[in-house]
Amino acid sequence: MSTVVQGSGVVVTGAGGGIGAALARRFAGEGARVVVNDLDPDRAKAVAEEIGATAVPGDASEIVEEARAALGGTVDVWCANAGLASGGDAFADEAVWAAAWDVNVMAHVRAVRALLPDWLERGSGRFVSTVSAAGLLTMVGAAPYSVSKHGAYAFAEWLSLTYRHRGLKVHAICPQGVRTDMLTAAGSAGELVLAPTAIEPEDVADSLMDAIEADRFLVLPHPEVAAFYQARATDPERWLENMNHIQRKWEGAGA
Repeated sequence: MSTVVQGSGVVVTGAGGGIGAALARRFAGEGARVVVNDLDPDRAKAVAEEIGATAVPGDASEIVEEARAALGGTVDVWCANAGLASGGDAFADEAVWAAAWDVNVMAHVRAVRALLPDWLERGSGRFVSTVSAAGLLTMVGAAPYSVSKHGAYAFAEWLSLTYRHRGLKVHAICPQGVRTDMLTAAGSAGELVLAPTAIEPEDVADSLMDAIEADRFLVLPHPEVAAFYQARATDPERWLENMNHIQRKWEGAGA
């Protein structure tokens, strides 16, 4: 059992299933006091009852105070896991772009606004952002998702560099394919790019716990993402050509 999270008050948003549910289960198993959040109250309640946690359903960016009260007044760890897998290209409707930005970025910003004063006063706190590898790389066929996940990663990175000397720990989880409803919703692009190496949500939870124990910012459940990220930075032309090859393959498959 992890001495780092044992007894901590933990909130996991979007925890009615998939990665969020796996994170909630793992934190509870490590001895944390957990709040399970999801837009769907029935799913939040089911997971909470399963692990002996408290369900606080609703919009992830609006439940900070209720979650804090449920944990006795203190949130030690906030897992910003709720996300929106928005497909589409540059011509996607404005509402699609706005929703992706609101859920994948601004919900994180709003939570931090509410949590940060207490964390800085105490000199401790932990913010976990479920970014996805799309935030480090990109995802074919999903411009709003890719762009907003880049924003989520940038915000997590900024938080870490700005407040680490004041006790804030930040972790950015960047998996590729994970066997969840979100992977299914990714359609043919997900089948082509993500499904072949997809892992279980529990593998993501394991990777996060390893990163927490090691005090490591970047969480890579798919270790190969590090090499892809390095290639993107050091040889962008080649990386873009390789990604365009995948794009053309997807189009040729009848995307």
